[in-house]
Amino acid sequence: MILKVVLKRGEDGYFVAHCPSLRSCWSQGKTREEALDNIREAVALYLESPSQELAPDESQEVVELSL
Repeated sequence: MILKVVLKRGEDGYFVAHCPSLRSCWSQGKTREEALDNIREAVALYLESPSQELAPDESQEVVELSL
């Protein structure tokens, strides 16, 4: 399974990561790599729960651009 993850550097310098397909799936880390490791773990735990389903976050849009 491939899921898109949005990375953004927060005001405190930490990297914030979230998966738009999983509304409540957020994490962070001091480095980009740490944030990605943490969001992988968060996604795995999120998907382990039988009540969770993939659902797009209607409040934002993530698109791929070809240049």
